[in-house]
Amino acid sequence: MSIKKASISEATSSGTDISASLELVYAEMQAVNAEINRQMASDVALINQLGAYIIQAGGKRLRPVTILLAACAAQRESMTGNTTVISLAAIIEFIHTATLLHDDVVDESSLRRGKETANEMFGNAASVLVGDFLYSRSFQMMVSINSMRVMEILSHTTNTIAEGEVMQLMNVGVAETSEQSYFETIQRKTAILFEAAAQLGAVATDQSSAIEQAMRDYGLNLGIAFQLVDDVLDYTADPEEMGKNVGDDLAEGKPTLPLIHALARAEDDDKSIILNAIENADRSNFDNVFKIIESTGALAYTARQAREHAQLAQDALAIVPESAWKKAMIDIAAFSVERTY
Repeated sequence: MSIKKASISEATSSGTDISASLELVYAEMQAVNAEINRQMASDVALINQLGAYIIQAGGKRLRPVTILLAACAAQRESMTGNTTVISLAAIIEFIHTATLLHDDVVDESSLRRGKETANEMFGNAASVLVGDFLYSRSFQMMVSINSMRVMEILSHTTNTIAEGEVMQLMNVGVAETSEQSYFETIQRKTAILFEAAAQLGAVATDQSSAIEQAMRDYGLNLGIAFQLVDDVLDYTADPEEMGKNVGDDLAEGKPTLPLIHALARAEDDDKSIILNAIENADRSNFDNVFKIIESTGALAYTARQAREHAQLAQDALAIVPESAWKKAMIDIAAFSVERTY
């Protein structure tokens, strides 16, 4: 692991502690968790059982945190009493969890956050159907908010995520995937939900169009940076800390940015190794693939792209008034590229 630990140094710095940032919205997140538990309840036993499993699995829950911080920063006050914002944060988490359930089935994943995936525990059919339940429940919750603007944003978001999922599926095993196609896919599949979360923080607090656009830009670039670092960590992370297997993307035949960049710069023999790994979804030659993406500077390139998008996210907040919540948003953007899990 020593070579891998050294390689990620370009993607990380001393590390930003976001515990203080999360503490700022602790009360709000308690309310969000209570809403999640309340809305997850069903008279269908399997939904309750699988729902409890995925809720207990935890996670960073940065998407609901993003909407809470965006709303607090825009309004410059706590959101503990704002039931609309609390409900929207729960909706965002439901949508995210539904995509994870479906992703793990499509990718045939067996491990997430250090635990067996829901599909591994309960089977593919149960995971897909409970994912559908979460999607439909989130739309029930949207209706109760009674805002066409909210419906417009979230219906567009969920549709775009679905398009991104299909685009990623189309790219599996396709070694010739371009950087442009890669970025378009991650913007739709991953970044759009961060964008919607930050935007809804402004919409729910009746902010100006300029503040709303600033929040959208922040969320979009935060999401891109987050995914880029995930792509680096797939080659460099400690599996126990990451809670998933290293090389999963390679085993699934996903042409992520490190592979795309390495393919464009590798010698012919090395290109053949990468092409074979992508086209056959083969992790068995992981060590050689890793050496190639290291030697071509692909990890450093991906990390650099992540830092640039994190900076764009921070820059987008320039017109937002100074506050502890705004600082927390800036710190989370820094954390997105400094994390090791």
